Amino acid sequence: MKRIVILVLVVAALAAVFVAWPRAEFIPSRAQAAWAATPANIARGAYLARAGDCMACHTARGGTPYAGGRALATPFGTVYAPNITPDAQTGIGAWTADDFWNALHNGIGKEGRLLYPAFPYTNTTKVTRDDADALYAWLRSLAPVNQKNRPHALRFPYDRQIVLAGWRLLYFKPGVYAPQPAQGAEWNRGAYLVEGLGHCGACHSPRNGLGATGSRLSGGHIPIVGWYAPALDADNEAGLGNWDQAHIVQLLRTGVAPRGAVFGPMAEVVGQSLQYLTDADAGAMATYLKSLPADPAPRRPITPPPEEIMKAGKKLYEHHCVDCHGSDGRGASVAGHPAYPPLAGNGALTMTDPVNAIRIVLNGGFPPTTEGNPRPFGMPPYSPLLDDAEVAAVVTYVRNSWGNAAPDVTPPEVNRWRAVPLD
Repeated sequence: MKRIVILVLVVAALAAVFVAWPRAEFIPSRAQAAWAATPANIARGAYLARAGDCMACHTARGGTPYAGGRALATPFGTVYAPNITPDAQTGIGAWTADDFWNALHNGIGKEGRLLYPAFPYTNTTKVTRDDADALYAWLRSLAPVNQKNRPHALRFPYDRQIVLAGWRLLYFKPGVYAPQPAQGAEWNRGAYLVEGLGHCGACHSPRNGLGATGSRLSGGHIPIVGWYAPALDADNEAGLGNWDQAHIVQLLRTGVAPRGAVFGPMAEVVGQSLQYLTDADAGAMATYLKSLPADPAPRRPITPPPEEIMKAGKKLYEHHCVDCHGSDGRGASVAGHPAYPPLAGNGALTMTDPVNAIRIVLNGGFPPTTEGNPRPFGMPPYSPLLDDAEVAAVVTYVRNSWGNAAPDVTPPEVNRWRAVPLD
């Protein structure tokens, strides 16, 4: 009797797995003309590739565009981005449009191997078949590059396909973006770009211990580059709910706006991708981002930093920072154009995790060079001038002045990031 019960339980468990298992979906192309090498398809695919910032991962620093090789460090080991030029031996030259769709939508490679979610197919599964075909047409138009793909260097057991299959069972379900009828066309277009092609959640969502992201854009650490992507649904971080929509578009297209500027990895995203969006698509993304419901979680009360730390930080600020950011922390414009971002009321500065502020003070940085901001004003690196205690003091000061309030920063926190390269 006991064996029968165990057998029934095992069969029930297997049946549950079978029912829950993410089925690979296939949506046929409308016709070969959808991915034919026509000027219209190629132009559309090029635009979509930029909107999705495909180059960011599929191009090694100093390497040939889209020939792969960029190392993506994860908590589970290193993943190397593949060659996606149309080389028949080492790229995707032997792939069909259906093979490409299967990878983008189902996370399955040409030979049937499951792909690792460092390739954000949990987002790109939302991309329509027409857009996938246009991307395929454009990639096929590139010059083929014969560059072998480097094998991933993942730790056991994460290097096993069976483990990846289990991960997919828990965290992946393929499906093209489904417009929400209650929302307008502009909002749905923005959601499609943010949630799907733009894969913003790959950085701006928290990850659990197995590397899976949630559905909220509530901020997350980016282990690949060592920065924190702030919450887009929290006004005390990078939430845009109380921004003017025109300023959101300005930030996406130029990297600077009256209420802030982008640095670090986001500067690369704007420089390589978002600045090339059409006005309509940038506006759609702004509409969607502005509509995100604010995170209702209350912030913990902030204990004021020690007075001696604030005094030391103020002295350093007045010596090194006041000329650009002002004694009132409001920043400055040059010829009516945002030049030095405000520190007062800047949610990106007062996040609980101070890593971004620390790294900017240590290493300096520039917003991206864009058509709307061709000569960006930058910040010099202070790591050669200030020791860990001094950096901690000045960052603590700006995080707790002009109405700002955030936990104080300690010298060990600064030291942790002093020797970490920017990428």
